[in-house]
Amino acid sequence: MYEKTFPNKRYKETLEFLESVIDPSEKILDLGVENPFSKILKEHNYKVENTQGEDLDIDTSAVQTSGYDVVTAFEIFEHLVAPYNVLKDIQANKLVATVPLKLWFSNAYRSKTDMRDRHFHEFEDWQFDWLLEKAGWNIKRRKKWTNPVKKIGVRPVLRHFTPRYYAVYAER
Repeated sequence: MYEKTFPNKRYKETLEFLESVIDPSEKILDLGVENPFSKILKEHNYKVENTQGEDLDIDTSAVQTSGYDVVTAFEIFEHLVAPYNVLKDIQANKLVATVPLKLWFSNAYRSKTDMRDRHFHEFEDWQFDWLLEKAGWNIKRRKKWTNPVKKIGVRPVLRHFTPRYYAVYAER
C-alpha cells in the first residue's frame, strides 16, 4: 500500500477532524484491516481495533457488537456495493467516516490488479448525507478538502480547488 505516494494531506486532515470530535478515551472499531492510518491513530493514543477483512457487504457482524463507542470508516464505504447495510447495523452511537467525492472530471477509481481496491461508489456530499440519514444517523459535523497533485495538466489544476474528500461525524 502506498508504494509510490503516501497520503500525508489526507491523513493530516482526517486526524484533525477526528481529534475535533472524538476523545482518545473512547473505544474505536475501525472498518477495514489494520493500515498505516490506524497505526497513526494508535500513536495519537486512540484505542483502535480493526475489522479482519471480511466482506462487509455480506457479513456485518463486526459492527453489531456494543463493545465500541465509535465506528470509524476511512475510505471504506465507496468500496461497498451496499454501504447502507453496514451503516444501519452499527451498534455504536458515534460514527466518523470519510469518503472520496465524485469528481466530474475523473472516472471512478478501479484497480486492475486488486478486485477489492475498486470504488463502486464515489459520492456527492448530499448522497452520502442522505445515505447516513436513511440509516438512522444524525450528522453533527462535516468537512471537505482538496487533494492537489504535483503533475501538469488540466485535471491536476482542477484538483487544487475541487474538494476530493468528505468527512462526517454523526451520532444516533
